Amino acid sequence: MREESRGNVVLIGFMGSGKSTMGIRLSYRLQYILEDTDKLIETKAGMTISEIFAREGEEAFRQMETQLLQQLVEKKGRRVYSVGGGTPVRAVNRPLLKKLGTVVYLRTRPETVYERLKNDTTRPLLQGEDPLGKIRSLMAERESAYAETADVILDVDEMTTDQVVESIMGSIR
Repeated sequence: MREESRGNVVLIGFMGSGKSTMGIRLSYRLQYILEDTDKLIETKAGMTISEIFAREGEEAFRQMETQLLQQLVEKKGRRVYSVGGGTPVRAVNRPLLKKLGTVVYLRTRPETVYERLKNDTTRPLLQGEDPLGKIRSLMAERESAYAETADVILDVDEMTTDQVVESIMGSIR
Protein backbone atom coordinates (compact mmCIF):
# COMPACT_ATOMS: atom_id res chain seq x y z
CA MET A 1 0.00 0.00 0.00
CA ARG A 2 1.23 3.50 -0.81
CA GLU A 3 2.68 5.52 2.07
CA GLU A 4 0.51 8.57 1.38
CA SER A 5 -2.72 6.55 1.51
CA ARG A 6 -2.58 6.31 5.32
CA GLY A 7 -4.76 3.18 5.20
CA ASN A 8 -7.79 4.97 3.74
CA VAL A 9 -10.16 3.21 1.36
CA VAL A 10 -11.74 5.02 -1.61
CA LEU A 11 -14.80 3.42 -3.20
CA ILE A 12 -15.44 4.23 -6.87
CA GLY A 13 -17.92 2.89 -9.40
CA PHE A 14 -21.02 3.71 -11.34
CA MET A 15 -24.12 4.97 -9.55
CA GLY A 16 -25.93 2.05 -7.97
CA SER A 17 -22.79 -0.06 -7.65
CA GLY A 18 -23.06 -0.09 -3.85
CA LYS A 19 -20.53 2.55 -2.86
CA SER A 20 -22.71 4.10 -0.15
CA THR A 21 -23.84 0.76 1.28
CA MET A 22 -20.34 -0.69 1.24
CA GLY A 23 -18.94 2.54 2.67
CA ILE A 24 -21.22 2.29 5.69
CA ARG A 25 -20.45 -1.39 6.27
CA LEU A 26 -16.72 -0.99 5.70
CA SER A 27 -16.39 2.06 7.94
CA TYR A 28 -18.16 0.12 10.70
CA ARG A 29 -15.88 -2.91 10.29
CA LEU A 30 -12.67 -0.86 10.10
CA GLN A 31 -13.88 1.69 12.67
CA TYR A 32 -12.98 4.48 10.23
CA ILE A 33 -14.84 7.71 9.58
CA LEU A 34 -17.06 7.53 6.47
CA GLU A 35 -16.97 10.50 4.09
CA ASP A 36 -19.52 10.50 1.25
CA THR A 37 -18.41 13.20 -1.20
CA ASP A 38 -21.89 13.74 -2.64
CA LYS A 39 -23.29 14.38 0.85
CA LEU A 40 -20.39 16.70 1.68
CA ILE A 41 -21.04 18.71 -1.49
CA GLU A 42 -24.78 18.88 -0.78
CA THR A 43 -24.11 20.17 2.73
CA LYS A 44 -21.62 22.78 1.55
CA ALA A 45 -23.81 23.95 -1.37
CA GLY A 46 -27.02 23.90 0.66
CA MET A 47 -28.85 21.98 -2.09
CA THR A 48 -29.15 18.47 -3.47
CA ILE A 49 -27.05 17.13 -6.33
CA SER A 50 -30.15 17.27 -8.55
CA GLU A 51 -30.62 20.94 -7.67
CA ILE A 52 -26.96 21.72 -8.36
CA PHE A 53 -27.25 20.06 -11.80
CA ALA A 54 -30.48 21.95 -12.54
CA ARG A 55 -29.34 25.38 -11.31
CA GLU A 56 -25.61 25.43 -12.00
CA GLY A 57 -25.02 22.58 -14.44
CA GLU A 58 -22.89 19.44 -14.40
CA GLU A 59 -19.60 21.28 -14.97
CA ALA A 60 -20.10 23.40 -11.82
CA PHE A 61 -20.81 20.23 -9.85
CA ARG A 62 -17.68 18.54 -11.24
CA GLN A 63 -15.60 21.56 -10.18
CA MET A 64 -17.07 21.27 -6.68
CA GLU A 65 -15.99 17.60 -6.61
CA THR A 66 -12.41 18.47 -7.55
CA GLN A 67 -12.21 21.26 -4.96
CA LEU A 68 -13.52 18.88 -2.30
CA LEU A 69 -10.97 16.17 -3.20
CA GLN A 70 -8.17 18.74 -2.92
CA GLN A 71 -9.37 19.54 0.61
CA LEU A 72 -9.83 15.89 1.62
CA VAL A 73 -6.26 15.01 0.66
CA GLU A 74 -5.13 17.29 3.50
CA LYS A 75 -7.28 15.56 6.17
CA LYS A 76 -5.72 13.38 8.83
CA GLY A 77 -7.17 10.20 10.26
CA ARG A 78 -8.37 6.93 8.80
CA ARG A 79 -11.35 7.17 6.48
CA VAL A 80 -13.52 5.34 4.01
CA TYR A 81 -14.45 7.59 1.10
CA SER A 82 -17.47 6.97 -1.10
CA VAL A 83 -17.27 9.20 -4.17
CA GLY A 84 -19.75 10.14 -6.86
CA GLY A 85 -19.93 7.91 -9.92
CA GLY A 86 -18.51 10.55 -12.24
CA THR A 87 -15.65 11.66 -10.01
CA PRO A 88 -12.89 9.55 -11.67
CA VAL A 89 -13.93 10.72 -15.15
CA ARG A 90 -12.13 14.06 -14.72
CA ALA A 91 -8.44 13.38 -15.27
CA VAL A 92 -7.46 15.89 -12.57
CA ASN A 93 -9.39 13.83 -9.98
CA ARG A 94 -7.61 10.50 -10.60
CA PRO A 95 -4.32 11.32 -8.87
CA LEU A 96 -6.25 12.99 -6.04
CA LEU A 97 -8.30 9.82 -5.50
CA LYS A 98 -5.10 7.74 -5.42
CA LYS A 99 -3.60 10.14 -2.86
CA LEU A 100 -6.68 9.64 -0.67
CA GLY A 101 -6.10 5.90 -0.28
CA THR A 102 -6.47 2.47 -1.82
CA VAL A 103 -9.00 2.88 -4.63
CA VAL A 104 -11.52 0.04 -4.92
CA TYR A 105 -13.68 -0.09 -8.07
CA LEU A 106 -17.04 -1.76 -7.45
CA ARG A 107 -17.79 -2.95 -10.99
CA THR A 108 -21.36 -3.84 -11.97
CA ARG A 109 -23.26 -4.75 -15.12
CA PRO A 110 -25.64 -2.18 -16.66
CA GLU A 111 -28.63 -4.46 -16.03
CA THR A 112 -27.81 -4.64 -12.31
CA VAL A 113 -27.61 -0.85 -12.09
CA TYR A 114 -30.90 -0.49 -13.96
CA GLU A 115 -32.69 -2.91 -11.62
CA ARG A 116 -31.35 -1.10 -8.57
CA LEU A 117 -32.16 2.41 -9.82
CA LYS A 118 -35.17 2.09 -12.12
CA ASN A 119 -37.50 3.79 -9.61
CA ASP A 120 -34.98 6.36 -8.32
CA THR A 121 -35.91 9.87 -9.46
CA THR A 122 -33.01 11.56 -7.65
CA ARG A 123 -30.36 10.63 -10.25
CA PRO A 124 -30.14 13.54 -12.72
CA LEU A 125 -28.18 11.60 -15.33
CA LEU A 126 -30.85 8.88 -15.55
CA GLN A 127 -33.90 11.04 -16.16
CA GLY A 128 -35.54 10.84 -19.57
CA GLU A 129 -36.02 8.17 -22.21
CA ASP A 130 -34.22 4.79 -22.26
CA PRO A 131 -32.45 4.84 -18.89
CA LEU A 132 -30.89 1.38 -19.53
CA GLY A 133 -29.39 2.66 -22.79
CA LYS A 134 -28.09 5.72 -20.97
CA ILE A 135 -26.58 3.50 -18.25
CA ARG A 136 -24.86 1.31 -20.87
CA SER A 137 -23.50 4.35 -22.70
CA LEU A 138 -22.24 6.12 -19.56
CA MET A 139 -20.67 2.96 -18.17
CA ALA A 140 -18.83 2.35 -21.44
CA GLU A 141 -17.56 5.95 -21.43
CA ARG A 142 -16.38 5.71 -17.82
CA GLU A 143 -14.88 2.20 -17.76
CA SER A 144 -11.34 3.21 -18.71
CA ALA A 145 -11.29 6.03 -16.13
CA TYR A 146 -12.49 3.66 -13.40
CA ALA A 147 -9.97 0.96 -14.36
CA GLU A 148 -7.11 3.47 -14.59
CA THR A 149 -7.89 4.88 -11.14
CA ALA A 150 -8.47 1.58 -9.33
CA ASP A 151 -5.94 -0.29 -7.25
CA VAL A 152 -8.49 -3.11 -6.82
CA ILE A 153 -11.36 -4.10 -9.12
CA LEU A 154 -14.23 -6.18 -7.71
CA ASP A 155 -17.05 -7.56 -9.88
CA VAL A 156 -19.87 -7.23 -7.35
CA ASP A 157 -23.00 -8.30 -9.26
CA GLU A 158 -23.15 -11.80 -7.78
CA MET A 159 -21.66 -10.92 -4.40
CA THR A 160 -23.48 -10.35 -1.13
CA THR A 161 -22.73 -7.25 0.91
CA ASP A 162 -20.68 -9.35 3.34
CA GLN A 163 -18.68 -10.89 0.48
CA VAL A 164 -17.87 -7.46 -0.93
CA VAL A 165 -16.78 -6.15 2.47
CA GLU A 166 -14.62 -9.23 3.08
CA SER A 167 -13.03 -8.89 -0.37
CA ILE A 168 -12.22 -5.23 0.27
CA MET A 169 -10.82 -6.03 3.72
CA GLY A 170 -8.62 -8.74 2.19
CA SER A 171 -7.35 -6.42 -0.52
CA ILE A 172 -6.27 -3.62 1.83
CA ARG A 173 -4.33 -5.73 4.32
